Amino acid sequence: MQAIGLAALLGLALVAQGADVGPKKGALVVVGGGTVTPAIIDRFATLAGGKDSAVIIIPTAGEREAFDAEWLNRHFLAKAGFTKLQVLHTRDRKQADTKAFADPIRQARAVWFDGGRQWRLVDSYLHTRTHKEILALLDRGGVVGGSSAGATIQGSYLVRGARSGNTVMMAPGYEEGMALLRNVAVDQHLLKRNRQDDMLAVIDRHPKLLGIGIDESTAIVVRGNDAEVVGDSKVAIYDHKTPPGADGKRYYFLASGDRFDLSKRKRN
Repeated sequence: MQAIGLAALLGLALVAQGADVGPKKGALVVVGGGTVTPAIIDRFATLAGGKDSAVIIIPTAGEREAFDAEWLNRHFLAKAGFTKLQVLHTRDRKQADTKAFADPIRQARAVWFDGGRQWRLVDSYLHTRTHKEILALLDRGGVVGGSSAGATIQGSYLVRGARSGNTVMMAPGYEEGMALLRNVAVDQHLLKRNRQDDMLAVIDRHPKLLGIGIDESTAIVVRGNDAEVVGDSKVAIYDHKTPPGADGKRYYFLASGDRFDLSKRKRN
């Protein structure tokens, strides 16, 4: 039998250096967990077309099953002044694959993924009609944001997807994300949880991947291949071709205001 590579097996979007990594249209706001700062919220609002634009919140990564009006009113986007918020949630991927369930995304300008556990998002939405409508929203010039698990799911390679616990970086059956960022693995809570060395094993196993580790209260805002760091802390870049620095580390940090070309894999 002919060998099947990981990309073919999982449908991962492995692209050559120089190709598009981020969405050709629209934008991503990828947050490393913790408090979503006003600067990040304001950037999300601007990309969405303002706080009166229709925004879909997907809280499925969390444990909670019901999301009533009181819960929605306590959501940080509601407190930040967004006026047209709607929750989209299911544990049933058959339901997520229906037109009726996914249609609200067609009327929205933005989608936001809350944090929790990545595997719940995979089980409910990966390769369903909901997933396809999220990609279509980007093609219309919309914005997709997310924090913690909602950040990691945006990569093509999924880290910390194991049902058994979030310390497992590579979990068979849960290694594929939504590929809003192609050929990329995204980690979160980076420095806050002392995770900065964890991505190295992933890059060693899959050397074509670009690894991005994002600390809490920090985001990358992606338009095309341009990623801008926004927030209070740092973002780590992991590229198998990058030699160790003077400190011996095989990654380097970007700070707020720094820009990075995701395709050329270098600072702008």
